[in-house]
Amino acid sequence: MRTFRSCIFIIITAIFLSVTAYGEIIDRIVAIINGDSITLSELNSTFEPYRKKIDEAYKGRDKEKIIADNRLVLLKKMIDNALIDQESKKSGIIVTEDAITETINDMLSQRKIKMDDLRSELAKENSSVEAYRKEIKAHLLRMRILRREVRSKITVSEEEIGDYYLKNRDTYEGKEAVRIKQILLLYPKNPDEKSKTNLRKEIDTILKRLRNGESFEQLAAQYSQGAGAASGGDIGFIEKGSILPSVETVAFRLKTDEVSEVIESSVGFHIIKVVDKRGEGIKQINSVREEIKAKIEQEKSDKKYEEWIQELRSKSLIEIKL
Repeated sequence: MRTFRSCIFIIITAIFLSVTAYGEIIDRIVAIINGDSITLSELNSTFEPYRKKIDEAYKGRDKEKIIADNRLVLLKKMIDNALIDQESKKSGIIVTEDAITETINDMLSQRKIKMDDLRSELAKENSSVEAYRKEIKAHLLRMRILRREVRSKITVSEEEIGDYYLKNRDTYEGKEAVRIKQILLLYPKNPDEKSKTNLRKEIDTILKRLRNGESFEQLAAQYSQGAGAASGGDIGFIEKGSILPSVETVAFRLKTDEVSEVIESSVGFHIIKVVDKRGEGIKQINSVREEIKAKIEQEKSDKKYEEWIQELRSKSLIEIKL
Protein backbone atom coordinates (compact mmCIF):
# COMPACT_ATOMS: atom_id res chain seq x y z
CA MET A 1 0.00 0.00 0.00
CA ARG A 2 2.79 2.41 0.90
CA THR A 3 4.50 1.69 -2.42
CA PHE A 4 1.25 2.29 -4.31
CA ARG A 5 0.72 5.66 -2.54
CA SER A 6 4.32 6.65 -3.25
CA CYS A 7 3.83 5.92 -6.95
CA ILE A 8 0.62 7.96 -7.04
CA PHE A 9 2.42 10.87 -5.34
CA ILE A 10 5.30 10.70 -7.83
CA ILE A 11 2.91 10.61 -10.80
CA ILE A 12 0.86 13.58 -9.53
CA THR A 13 4.04 15.54 -8.81
CA ALA A 14 5.39 14.79 -12.29
CA ILE A 15 2.13 15.91 -13.89
CA PHE A 16 2.14 19.13 -11.84
CA LEU A 17 5.73 19.90 -12.78
CA SER A 18 5.04 19.15 -16.44
CA VAL A 19 2.03 21.49 -16.49
CA THR A 20 4.05 24.17 -14.71
CA ALA A 21 6.93 23.79 -17.14
CA TYR A 22 4.53 23.88 -20.09
CA GLY A 23 2.90 27.01 -18.70
CA GLU A 24 6.30 28.67 -18.49
CA ILE A 25 7.00 27.76 -22.09
CA ILE A 26 3.75 29.11 -23.53
CA ASP A 27 3.79 32.24 -21.37
CA ARG A 28 6.66 33.79 -19.51
CA ILE A 29 8.06 37.23 -18.81
CA VAL A 30 10.19 38.61 -21.66
CA ALA A 31 10.88 42.08 -20.25
CA ILE A 32 10.76 43.85 -16.89
CA ILE A 33 10.51 47.64 -16.81
CA ASN A 34 10.80 49.16 -13.33
CA GLY A 35 8.80 46.28 -11.90
CA ASP A 36 6.21 46.15 -14.68
CA SER A 37 6.40 43.20 -17.03
CA ILE A 38 5.72 42.26 -20.62
CA THR A 39 4.80 38.61 -21.19
CA LEU A 40 5.58 36.40 -24.15
CA SER A 41 1.87 36.10 -24.94
CA GLU A 42 1.53 39.92 -25.02
CA LEU A 43 4.53 40.20 -27.33
CA ASN A 44 3.30 37.42 -29.61
CA SER A 45 -0.21 38.86 -29.76
CA THR A 46 1.12 42.32 -30.68
CA PHE A 47 3.61 40.89 -33.16
CA GLU A 48 1.17 38.53 -34.93
CA PRO A 49 -0.01 41.02 -37.63
CA TYR A 50 3.64 41.84 -38.43
CA ARG A 51 4.63 38.16 -38.52
CA LYS A 52 1.76 37.44 -40.88
CA LYS A 53 2.91 40.19 -43.26
CA ILE A 54 6.47 38.84 -43.24
CA ASP A 55 5.18 35.32 -43.94
CA GLU A 56 3.12 36.56 -46.89
CA ALA A 57 5.72 38.90 -48.38
CA TYR A 58 9.07 37.23 -47.73
CA LYS A 59 10.25 33.79 -48.83
CA GLY A 60 14.00 34.06 -48.29
CA ARG A 61 16.13 31.60 -46.36
CA ASP A 62 16.80 34.10 -43.60
CA LYS A 63 13.11 34.67 -42.88
CA GLU A 64 13.38 33.31 -39.33
CA LYS A 65 16.18 35.78 -38.57
CA ILE A 66 14.10 38.64 -40.00
CA ILE A 67 11.16 37.59 -37.85
CA ALA A 68 13.38 37.39 -34.74
CA ASP A 69 14.97 40.79 -35.45
CA ASN A 70 11.57 42.41 -35.95
CA ARG A 71 10.21 40.86 -32.75
CA LEU A 72 13.12 42.36 -30.83
CA VAL A 73 12.53 45.78 -32.42
CA LEU A 74 8.84 45.57 -31.46
CA LEU A 75 9.71 44.50 -27.91
CA LYS A 76 11.97 47.54 -27.51
CA LYS A 77 9.14 49.73 -28.79
CA MET A 78 6.79 48.13 -26.24
CA ILE A 79 9.38 48.86 -23.54
CA ASP A 80 9.52 52.52 -24.59
CA ASN A 81 5.72 52.64 -24.52
CA ALA A 82 5.78 51.17 -21.01
CA LEU A 83 8.27 53.84 -19.92
CA ILE A 84 6.05 56.58 -21.38
CA ASP A 85 3.02 55.05 -19.64
CA GLN A 86 4.86 54.98 -16.31
CA GLU A 87 6.00 58.57 -16.76
CA SER A 88 2.48 59.70 -17.61
CA LYS A 89 1.18 58.12 -14.40
CA LYS A 90 3.86 59.90 -12.35
CA SER A 91 2.89 63.17 -14.03
CA GLY A 92 -0.80 62.66 -13.41
CA ILE A 93 -1.60 62.48 -17.11
CA ILE A 94 -4.52 60.13 -17.76
CA VAL A 95 -6.65 59.05 -20.68
CA THR A 96 -10.20 58.15 -19.70
CA GLU A 97 -12.29 55.42 -21.28
CA ASP A 98 -14.65 58.16 -22.48
CA ALA A 99 -11.78 59.89 -24.31
CA ILE A 100 -10.88 56.62 -26.03
CA THR A 101 -14.51 56.01 -27.00
CA GLU A 102 -14.82 59.57 -28.32
CA THR A 103 -11.68 59.14 -30.44
CA ILE A 104 -12.99 55.88 -31.91
CA ASN A 105 -16.43 57.39 -32.57
CA ASP A 106 -14.82 60.34 -34.36
CA MET A 107 -12.86 57.92 -36.53
CA LEU A 108 -16.01 55.89 -37.31
CA SER A 109 -17.83 59.08 -38.22
CA GLN A 110 -15.03 60.26 -40.52
CA ARG A 111 -14.86 56.91 -42.26
CA LYS A 112 -18.67 56.56 -42.31
CA ILE A 113 -18.57 53.04 -40.94
CA LYS A 114 -20.14 51.24 -37.98
CA MET A 115 -18.51 49.47 -35.04
CA ASP A 116 -19.31 46.08 -36.58
CA ASP A 117 -17.34 47.11 -39.68
CA LEU A 118 -14.38 48.02 -37.48
CA ARG A 119 -14.60 44.67 -35.68
CA SER A 120 -14.53 42.85 -39.03
CA GLU A 121 -11.49 44.84 -40.23
CA LEU A 122 -9.62 44.19 -36.98
CA ALA A 123 -10.47 40.48 -37.11
CA LYS A 124 -8.89 40.28 -40.57
CA GLU A 125 -5.71 41.72 -39.02
CA ASN A 126 -5.86 39.19 -36.14
CA SER A 127 -6.74 42.00 -33.75
CA SER A 128 -9.75 43.06 -31.67
CA VAL A 129 -11.58 46.15 -30.44
CA GLU A 130 -10.01 45.65 -27.00
CA ALA A 131 -6.51 45.68 -28.51
CA TYR A 132 -7.46 48.66 -30.68
CA ARG A 133 -8.64 50.59 -27.61
CA LYS A 134 -5.27 49.90 -25.96
CA GLU A 135 -3.50 51.27 -29.04
CA ILE A 136 -5.66 54.41 -28.99
CA LYS A 137 -4.98 54.89 -25.28
CA ALA A 138 -1.22 54.50 -25.76
CA HIS A 139 -1.30 56.95 -28.68
CA LEU A 140 -3.25 59.58 -26.70
CA LEU A 141 -0.97 59.16 -23.68
CA ARG A 142 2.13 59.57 -25.84
CA MET A 143 0.77 62.66 -27.53
CA ARG A 144 -0.12 64.31 -24.22
CA ILE A 145 3.10 63.59 -22.39
CA LEU A 146 5.26 64.40 -25.43
CA ARG A 147 3.41 67.68 -25.81
CA ARG A 148 4.30 68.50 -22.23
CA GLU A 149 7.78 67.03 -21.99
CA VAL A 150 9.04 67.74 -25.51
CA ARG A 151 7.10 70.12 -27.71
CA SER A 152 6.26 72.64 -24.97
CA LYS A 153 9.99 73.17 -24.37
CA ILE A 154 10.84 73.93 -28.00
CA THR A 155 11.17 77.48 -29.30
CA VAL A 156 12.31 78.77 -32.68
CA SER A 157 13.72 82.29 -32.92
CA GLU A 158 13.63 84.63 -35.91
CA GLU A 159 17.44 84.40 -36.01
CA GLU A 160 17.23 80.62 -36.42
CA ILE A 161 14.72 80.98 -39.24
CA GLY A 162 16.94 83.55 -40.98
CA ASP A 163 20.08 81.44 -40.58
CA TYR A 164 18.29 78.36 -41.92
CA TYR A 165 17.02 80.31 -44.93
CA LEU A 166 20.50 81.63 -45.77
CA LYS A 167 22.14 78.22 -45.38
CA ASN A 168 19.49 76.52 -47.51
CA ARG A 169 18.89 79.08 -50.24
CA ASP A 170 19.17 76.41 -52.90
CA THR A 171 16.12 74.72 -51.35
CA TYR A 172 13.99 77.77 -52.13
CA GLU A 173 15.13 78.41 -55.66
CA GLY A 174 15.55 76.44 -58.85
CA LYS A 175 13.25 73.79 -60.27
CA GLU A 176 9.54 73.30 -59.76
CA ALA A 177 8.98 71.08 -56.71
CA VAL A 178 6.24 69.38 -54.74
CA ARG A 179 6.20 68.34 -51.11
CA ILE A 180 4.72 64.88 -50.73
CA LYS A 181 3.82 62.35 -48.09
CA GLN A 182 4.16 58.72 -49.06
CA ILE A 183 3.02 55.27 -48.03
CA LEU A 184 5.42 52.73 -49.57
CA LEU A 185 5.22 48.95 -49.39
CA LEU A 186 8.49 47.50 -50.66
CA TYR A 187 8.79 44.34 -52.72
CA PRO A 188 10.51 41.49 -50.88
CA LYS A 189 13.86 40.33 -52.23
CA ASN A 190 13.37 38.42 -55.51
CA PRO A 191 9.56 38.84 -55.50
CA ASP A 192 7.31 36.40 -57.34
CA GLU A 193 3.83 37.08 -58.71
CA LYS A 194 2.14 35.73 -55.57
CA SER A 195 4.06 38.04 -53.23
CA LYS A 196 3.33 41.00 -55.54
CA THR A 197 -0.37 40.12 -55.58
CA ASN A 198 -0.48 39.90 -51.78
CA LEU A 199 1.33 43.21 -51.47
CA ARG A 200 -1.10 44.82 -53.93
CA LYS A 201 -4.07 43.59 -51.89
CA GLU A 202 -2.53 45.08 -48.76
CA ILE A 203 -1.96 48.54 -50.26
CA ASP A 204 -5.42 48.49 -51.88
CA THR A 205 -6.85 48.01 -48.39
CA ILE A 206 -4.80 50.96 -47.11
CA LEU A 207 -6.05 53.14 -49.99
CA LYS A 208 -9.63 52.17 -49.19
CA ARG A 209 -9.10 53.21 -45.58
CA LEU A 210 -7.71 56.56 -46.77
CA ARG A 211 -10.73 57.09 -49.02
CA ASN A 212 -12.94 56.35 -46.02
CA GLY A 213 -11.36 59.20 -44.08
CA GLU A 214 -8.54 57.67 -42.03
CA SER A 215 -5.48 59.80 -41.39
CA PHE A 216 -2.77 59.56 -44.06
CA GLU A 217 -0.12 60.36 -41.46
CA GLN A 218 -1.27 57.64 -39.05
CA LEU A 219 -1.48 54.96 -41.75
CA ALA A 220 1.94 56.00 -43.09
CA ALA A 221 3.47 55.72 -39.62
CA GLN A 222 1.88 52.30 -39.18
CA TYR A 223 2.48 50.69 -42.58
CA SER A 224 4.96 52.63 -44.75
CA GLN A 225 8.39 51.11 -45.31
CA GLY A 226 9.76 54.22 -46.99
CA ALA A 227 11.63 57.31 -45.87
CA GLY A 228 9.77 59.61 -43.50
CA ALA A 229 7.43 56.90 -42.18
CA ALA A 230 7.97 58.01 -38.57
CA SER A 231 6.96 61.55 -39.58
CA GLY A 232 3.69 60.50 -41.17
CA GLY A 233 5.32 59.68 -44.52
CA ASP A 234 6.60 63.22 -45.12
CA ILE A 235 9.63 63.12 -47.43
CA GLY A 236 9.76 66.88 -47.99
CA PHE A 237 10.05 68.79 -51.27
CA ILE A 238 11.16 66.89 -54.35
CA GLU A 239 12.23 68.43 -57.65
CA LYS A 240 11.64 67.03 -61.09
CA GLY A 241 14.19 64.40 -61.99
CA SER A 242 14.93 63.42 -58.39
CA ILE A 243 12.52 60.51 -57.80
CA LEU A 244 11.23 57.41 -59.57
CA PRO A 245 9.61 58.43 -62.89
CA SER A 246 6.33 56.59 -62.20
CA VAL A 247 5.93 58.44 -58.89
CA GLU A 248 7.12 61.80 -60.26
CA THR A 249 4.58 61.77 -63.09
CA VAL A 250 1.72 61.43 -60.62
CA ALA A 251 3.20 63.79 -58.00
CA PHE A 252 3.42 66.76 -60.34
CA ARG A 253 -0.07 66.12 -61.70
CA LEU A 254 -1.88 66.01 -58.34
CA LYS A 255 -3.46 69.05 -56.72
CA THR A 256 -2.49 70.16 -53.21
CA ASP A 257 -4.01 67.83 -50.54
CA GLU A 258 -4.98 65.29 -53.21
CA VAL A 259 -4.22 61.60 -52.63
CA SER A 260 -3.11 59.41 -55.52
CA GLU A 261 -4.27 55.99 -56.61
CA VAL A 262 -1.86 53.10 -56.03
CA ILE A 263 1.36 53.62 -58.03
CA GLU A 264 3.52 50.63 -58.97
CA SER A 265 7.24 51.26 -59.37
CA SER A 266 10.39 49.19 -59.64
CA VAL A 267 10.69 49.01 -55.83
CA GLY A 268 7.10 48.43 -54.73
CA PHE A 269 3.69 50.07 -54.39
CA HIS A 270 3.20 53.74 -53.45
CA ILE A 271 0.37 56.01 -52.37
CA ILE A 272 1.29 59.69 -52.28
CA LYS A 273 -0.32 62.90 -51.07
CA VAL A 274 0.79 66.34 -52.25
CA VAL A 275 0.86 68.79 -49.33
CA ASP A 276 2.57 71.79 -50.96
CA LYS A 277 3.92 73.06 -54.27
CA ARG A 278 6.41 75.66 -55.36
CA GLY A 279 7.31 77.01 -58.77
CA GLU A 280 10.59 77.87 -60.38
CA GLY A 281 12.51 80.89 -59.07
CA ILE A 282 13.34 82.17 -55.60
CA LYS A 283 10.87 82.19 -52.73
CA GLN A 284 11.32 85.15 -50.38
CA ILE A 285 11.76 84.41 -46.67
CA ASN A 286 8.34 85.84 -45.78
CA SER A 287 6.63 83.25 -47.97
CA VAL A 288 8.51 80.31 -46.42
CA ARG A 289 8.85 81.47 -42.79
CA GLU A 290 6.19 79.09 -41.41
CA GLU A 291 7.54 76.20 -43.48
CA ILE A 292 11.06 76.78 -42.12
CA LYS A 293 9.76 77.19 -38.57
CA ALA A 294 7.85 73.90 -38.79
CA LYS A 295 10.93 72.11 -40.15
CA ILE A 296 13.18 73.43 -37.36
CA GLU A 297 10.53 72.54 -34.76
CA GLN A 298 10.33 68.99 -36.12
CA GLU A 299 14.11 68.58 -36.09
CA LYS A 300 14.32 69.89 -32.53
CA SER A 301 11.36 67.75 -31.48
CA ASP A 302 12.92 64.56 -32.89
CA LYS A 303 16.21 65.32 -31.15
CA LYS A 304 14.52 66.29 -27.88
CA TYR A 305 12.41 63.13 -27.91
CA GLU A 306 15.45 60.89 -28.42
CA GLU A 307 17.24 62.66 -25.56
CA TRP A 308 14.17 62.38 -23.32
CA ILE A 309 13.46 58.70 -24.01
CA GLN A 310 17.16 57.87 -23.65
CA GLU A 311 17.19 59.58 -20.27
CA LEU A 312 14.14 57.55 -19.24
CA ARG A 313 15.87 54.34 -20.32
CA SER A 314 19.12 55.22 -18.51
CA LYS A 315 17.44 55.88 -15.16
CA SER A 316 15.12 52.85 -15.42
CA LEU A 317 15.67 49.24 -14.49
CA ILE A 318 15.08 47.35 -17.73
CA GLU A 319 15.72 43.65 -18.17
CA ILE A 320 15.09 41.84 -21.46
CA LYS A 321 14.63 38.06 -21.22
CA LEU A 322 13.70 37.26 -24.82
